[in-house]
Amino acid sequence: MASCILIFIFIRYQLSYDDDFQHKQRIYRVVSNWKYLNGTDASQGVPIPLAAAVRTEMPQLEKVAAIQRTTGVLAALGESGEVRFKAYEPAYFAEADFFDIFNFSWLAGNPKNDLLAPNTVALSESAAIKYFGRWQDAIGKILRFQKQEDARVTAIFKDRPENTSLPLQVVFSYATFSQKNDKSWGTVRSTSECYVLLKDGVQIRDADAAMEQFNLKKYKDNDEAGRQYHSFQALSDIHQNGRYGNFAGRSIEKSELYSLAIIGLFLILTACINFINLATAQAIGRSKEVGIRKVLGSERRQLIIQFLTETLAISVVAMLIACVLTEVALPYMQQLFDEKISFSLLQHPIIFVFLVGLVLLVSLLAGFYPALIISGFNPAMAIKNKVSSSYAGGLGLRRLLLVLQFTITTVLIISTMVVMKQMQYMREKPLGFNPNAIAIVGLPGDSLSLLKHENFKARLLAIPGVEQVSLFDVAPSSNNVSESDFSLNGTANKDFQIRTMHIDLDYFKTFDMKFIAGKMLLKSDTTNSYVVNETFLKRNGINDPEQALGKLLTVNSVTAPIVGVSKDFNDKSLHEQISPIVMSSNHLDYYNMAVKMDSRQMVNVMAAVQQLWNATFPNDVYESSFVNDDLNDYYAAERIMGVLFRVFSFVIIFISFVGLFGLISFVTNQRTREVAIRKVLGASTFELLRLLNGSFLLLVFLANLIAWPLAYILINQWLNQYAYRIELNVWPFAAAMFISMLITLITVSLRSYKVAGTNPVDALKYE
Repeated sequence: MASCILIFIFIRYQLSYDDDFQHKQRIYRVVSNWKYLNGTDASQGVPIPLAAAVRTEMPQLEKVAAIQRTTGVLAALGESGEVRFKAYEPAYFAEADFFDIFNFSWLAGNPKNDLLAPNTVALSESAAIKYFGRWQDAIGKILRFQKQEDARVTAIFKDRPENTSLPLQVVFSYATFSQKNDKSWGTVRSTSECYVLLKDGVQIRDADAAMEQFNLKKYKDNDEAGRQYHSFQALSDIHQNGRYGNFAGRSIEKSELYSLAIIGLFLILTACINFINLATAQAIGRSKEVGIRKVLGSERRQLIIQFLTETLAISVVAMLIACVLTEVALPYMQQLFDEKISFSLLQHPIIFVFLVGLVLLVSLLAGFYPALIISGFNPAMAIKNKVSSSYAGGLGLRRLLLVLQFTITTVLIISTMVVMKQMQYMREKPLGFNPNAIAIVGLPGDSLSLLKHENFKARLLAIPGVEQVSLFDVAPSSNNVSESDFSLNGTANKDFQIRTMHIDLDYFKTFDMKFIAGKMLLKSDTTNSYVVNETFLKRNGINDPEQALGKLLTVNSVTAPIVGVSKDFNDKSLHEQISPIVMSSNHLDYYNMAVKMDSRQMVNVMAAVQQLWNATFPNDVYESSFVNDDLNDYYAAERIMGVLFRVFSFVIIFISFVGLFGLISFVTNQRTREVAIRKVLGASTFELLRLLNGSFLLLVFLANLIAWPLAYILINQWLNQYAYRIELNVWPFAAAMFISMLITLITVSLRSYKVAGTNPVDALKYE
């Protein structure tokens, strides 16, 4: 029960994301999709002009609001203009209607009036306290962004809970956003989102139909094979759909929640099967009681109620113990999820409803059939102690339940082994670049700091232990995606968009990336050449990499030749296919720096890098992370699911074999005299062990045969969510059979050997 409660708490928490908004049923996000001949692609981002266009052209929408995400240095200014506090944090630019769609709670100000003008900003309560000491003191103060934009604090809103896809802390007015008038429909960035509120009474299917017409109008020149289009995503789907992503950077697939729910159901079934098997097997011990009660006038209905009440009492006690165990386990669960998950019945009444429902379900599942069997004893036979064990529930039913129990156990063993293998594959798969011992250090992008970049790079290379340094906008693998249209040799491509990256000449050496044709970019601060990847060539139908060299490529109105072709590398998580990538130089977009170090000197090197950084950019905030840590963040949900699978699968396996041990104990006790007679007639200990063990091993073998196709279907469906996955083979299935048969043999033999070794005289002396 404790395991089921923990599973329910986890699922409830995941389903509670963004559940506190008043109009949650009518809130949708507009997302971008691409349909290619050989696959699909998707993004949470939309073109910047989309919000204004759908606001004008779709009458089904009550409100439309664009929101942009960026990251930079935020500085709180004092009365005389001095910097009181600064931090490197995400910031957002949102239209005022955003706060009509999402009913934030306001401590001060009104976004309808106070977040319309340029250079105004709203802060969360915690952000206001962090920057200005007290939130009451923040109103009217100046917050500087990226050392350039000074904005006046005009509103304060209450902190959002942790279970949100919109972790907003600092929100500038959309009028402050420098690119608000961008008219390009060919550029989609994951940092640009659009939310809508349907009019009351409008069905989503009506909005979908209107969006189809909108897509045909805006992308009428698209070929069907590479059609770009937009669609609506329900607010409730954002956290549970990793295909698009979200600003919080956290998501969990519905399939994983379903898997956990199934494990919880398996836990209940396994435990109830144990209870039914043991209760019916031991029913003979209560036959006299039943017989006497029937002679004294008890009706069968009364006996059923009595035995169900007994089971209910046991379930209630078990639930109380389970609640204590849940409280003990909850801190470890919170540490695993890195989130504050609550077991408060007052805060979340649905948990209390679940506990009551669980007690009733367990009582009914576990108690009804034994109550039916026991209450059906013939009183005359029961008083004479002539009720046989086969009548008390039937050996056939107990065997059927045992097969069901071990089918569940085997499915979980196979599933857990495959999940662990896929996790290992993701950790060990070559990504096309070397992420080891590389730190990503943020760089300020203002005009004065840009002049210091090259000198700073040269000074870093002089630090002992620094092997390579490179300037760029995003690492080889990053969720910060910028996509664009392009033309090749003057012909506009309508089949797909490309992912753009801006890198310097040392990027490939720093990340140990390989070329298959051509050379590195031509030395320049601006775009004068391009390097593309293998996927770009495949999408354009170019089979020979050498043929791509010299072709003229136009991206964002800049035309230059292709000078190199890089070997493919995984630019996103292994859930997704490799993107067609175009890399070029542009020093204005170098927001990050990669520092490759000697792994034996990383601690000293990072300290020296930070010291030099602070001396070079004293008015900015130092931020760094390791590439390997960023890659691990891709699979945080998988790691959590892996731990949960292992723990709960072990619990089910343990329950199954405890039940098996109890059942074999009862069976061997019932067959003690039979074993004694066989020993007197000359049966050896080995023959007796084979007699007692054989039927159980056969049942477990049959359970494996049933479990294999079920496990294959379930686990193959789970693996299909990964673009890069292991191939299923026979070994997990064979290993599961070996493990289940071995543990069964050991469990059954512990009891059967004791019975087989009993002196037959002790068993037969009273016969």
